[in-house]
Amino acid sequence: MDELERLVTAVLTSPKYQHVSPELVRRVGARELAVRRSFKEAVKATKNKLHQVGGAYFAAKIDYARALADLRTAVGDDASFRVACHTIMGLHASTRERLPILEEFYTTILADLPPISSVMDVACGLNGLAWPWMPFARETRYIGYDIYADMIGFVGEFMALVGVQGETAVRDVITHPPDQQVDLVLLLKLLPVLAQVEETAVPRLLDTLQARYLLISFPAASLGGRKKGMVANYEAQFQTWAAGRNWGVQRFEFATELAFLVTCHLS
Repeated sequence: MDELERLVTAVLTSPKYQHVSPELVRRVGARELAVRRSFKEAVKATKNKLHQVGGAYFAAKIDYARALADLRTAVGDDASFRVACHTIMGLHASTRERLPILEEFYTTILADLPPISSVMDVACGLNGLAWPWMPFARETRYIGYDIYADMIGFVGEFMALVGVQGETAVRDVITHPPDQQVDLVLLLKLLPVLAQVEETAVPRLLDTLQARYLLISFPAASLGGRKKGMVANYEAQFQTWAAGRNWGVQRFEFATELAFLVTCHLS
């Protein structure tokens, strides 16, 4: 076994990272092996990077079997089902931050769009559970990708439970940016995370996506709650990534999130 495969095995046997996409571990691990002084340092640095891009969003391990059981119990009672979705979304920092604005976030941003027949949620986390708050028709197709196999499996079970057609899969979108044609792509608080892993990851993803619309968002504060300069910095970063692209852009600012609805004028 070569050094990279040893590193991948070492990381994936750790309980915290056992469900992470092996491709992502391999990509991060290869970069760390190239710059670290020892194998041990490279393993530690790889885990640190994976924590930054994913692990930091979990306060504790999620019991997906119990969460699914709670959802099944609530099916048929819209109010109870929304409460169950709300509670589960609170277990992941990214969706937890959106809960205070959930009632207005999607309805405000997507209000003027024509009917959406397909939506792709890239690095979806638990965002699929916000489906009851999204203004989509029942026949709208949902495609969800994430780096955690257990979480994406749970989101797939959720979609089956609510009768939504589509697919969910583990995918490292840095190595394999998705290129299937859809009406809308959700890139919620994702782009800064990709940029932490690899500088060229964001433009490569944006170049590959085939969609009529993109919903791109950024956090208004850090995971630790720091807000100073965050919105201005992310807005400047967005403008850098948008430069030279044939985009129409609408800006939306909420208490916890900055969002841009992009209309892609595809050639």
